[in-house]
Amino acid sequence: MEAWKKRLITLHHCPQINNSSLLQLLKLNPNLDRISEHSPTQLAHLLRMPIKKTNDILTFLNTFQMDHLLAKYEERNIQTITIFDECYPPLLKEIFDPPIILYIKGDKTLLHSRCLGVVGTRNMSDYGEIALKRIIPPLINKGFSMVSGLARGIDTLAHTLSIKHYGRTIAVLGSGILQVYPKENQSLANQIATQHLLLSEYPPFTSPKKWHFPKRNRIISGLSEGVIIIEAKEKSGSLITADQALDQGREVFAIPGSIMSNTSTGTNSLIQQGAKLVMSYQDILQELK
Repeated sequence: MEAWKKRLITLHHCPQINNSSLLQLLKLNPNLDRISEHSPTQLAHLLRMPIKKTNDILTFLNTFQMDHLLAKYEERNIQTITIFDECYPPLLKEIFDPPIILYIKGDKTLLHSRCLGVVGTRNMSDYGEIALKRIIPPLINKGFSMVSGLARGIDTLAHTLSIKHYGRTIAVLGSGILQVYPKENQSLANQIATQHLLLSEYPPFTSPKKWHFPKRNRIISGLSEGVIIIEAKEKSGSLITADQALDQGREVFAIPGSIMSNTSTGTNSLIQQGAKLVMSYQDILQELK
């Protein structure tokens, strides 16, 4: 691995550095080779952050054993892709705040396949299961990879249907690849990592945090030409994904549900607001060129 990329990955592992501060460091020093020459005060001024934080950053850079960690990643077949690499997914690069680094395990050619996002409730009903079993297999046969978040319910079914019908699937995590959440999906994650693709913007040993999941959702929509929403409550992460998809210029497809079900209020509301009502897979294909 070239030295510049290793420095970028090292900074990405620093707890005090987020995407915006990492971009700022790249603007100040594109080669990232002079950061340690700054004093904590100088760095605080450049990054507009407290001196305590910049002192911690410099300490981190002087002590962190990146080579040791990269060896562990390599042992587990985890690859790192930066936004500057040719294999970085082109659709994801178009969004407002693309991840600077992706950690992946599996078949990276899927990053350049035609993708559809699938999101919905963790408490899936029989109706939701039947609807997905009707809509997803024909889309798989048309060559689409299914992208979802490995959560319980709809996400899990989207991944398992893709596997069952010999399709392709990408699981985007709200944790590091080596800290799969929920734990009950570890076996599914292992299968996806072997035959399909696991993906995260978080370093592999990162534990799941509540605020990671809305950020994860922008990657699901960012990788996809459109997002299918099924069984979403009025206030849910699925609707956040729908909003992000619209902001990114993606198509939003909503499978309607019963007016008697609270897990249909979100999807039915999306349809009222102009999302494409989906009654069959053909409704999706009509919108995608």
